[in-house]
Amino acid sequence: MQADTQTSPILASVLMISAMAIIGVIDNVVILLAETVGLWQFHLSRALLMLPLIFGLSLLGLGSMRPKRFGPVILRSVLITLAMLFYFASLAVMPIAQALAGLFTSPIFVLLISALAMKQRIGPWRIVAVFLGFAGILCVLQLDPYDFDTRSLLPVAGGLFYALSAVITRSHCSDESTVALLAAMIITLGAAGGIGLLVLELIPVAAPDGPDGFAARGWVWQMQPALPWIAIQAVGSTIAVFMLIKAYQVGEPSYVAVFEYSVMIFGPLFAFAAFGQAIGPMQIAGIGLIAIAGALLGWRAGREAARPEPV
Repeated sequence: MQADTQTSPILASVLMISAMAIIGVIDNVVILLAETVGLWQFHLSRALLMLPLIFGLSLLGLGSMRPKRFGPVILRSVLITLAMLFYFASLAVMPIAQALAGLFTSPIFVLLISALAMKQRIGPWRIVAVFLGFAGILCVLQLDPYDFDTRSLLPVAGGLFYALSAVITRSHCSDESTVALLAAMIITLGAAGGIGLLVLELIPVAAPDGPDGFAARGWVWQMQPALPWIAIQAVGSTIAVFMLIKAYQVGEPSYVAVFEYSVMIFGPLFAFAAFGQAIGPMQIAGIGLIAIAGALLGWRAGREAARPEPV
């Protein structure tokens, strides 16, 4: 049953854009920690650092860590974990740009799920905005449509599971504490990291040196060089994911999801400022399309909010 919860489009968009700004910065440090530790150790270590921070949020009165309904919260956490596993598995077999493009098909899936499965009315402007944003992502990532590989479906599967988790957040978890949802997600991701480490311990895999071995690397005892970056990820992720979850709780998924595209603005801009990664004309055009999509959605939300209620 879908929760009858009042939506706040402006608050949802501000929360999501703020979350994406933080994620756009902290995700740039993953390449640094990937030099020395593995994906599974990263997830487990980050979870162990984040859980005390999440407990602190609860102590500050921002929400209880105990879910009201365990079933939907567990389902949502499993869906997000599957999304991240598909996404990170794709990083081992394809360029990160291609993996990101696949993951960011999630707003398209949110739109389809909202319209077909949940029978929500999706107006033409919102549809146009979603496809404008997705076209912008393709421009930013500069994909080659003639070089298709079936392995490209891995991050697309991640996008599907991420979209399902977004819809579950709104339809079944909107009255849950944001802290409870965040804690459940981090515990599930940490458990996945522990399981991955156990599997690699039982079935060792030869991992290449450097970032190429990120997904196949087991436990590394000498992790001191990576600890500062993991700590930055833990603190930043706690704040950003808290705002991301709250955005989906107070806004319609088909509206909120498009603002996730803004991470492709903040991420490349920070990479340019910190690491000197240049942004080409096609990427600038893609950023423009993303901005137009966000402005279009904001305009439509304002029009709907200003529309008088029928008497």
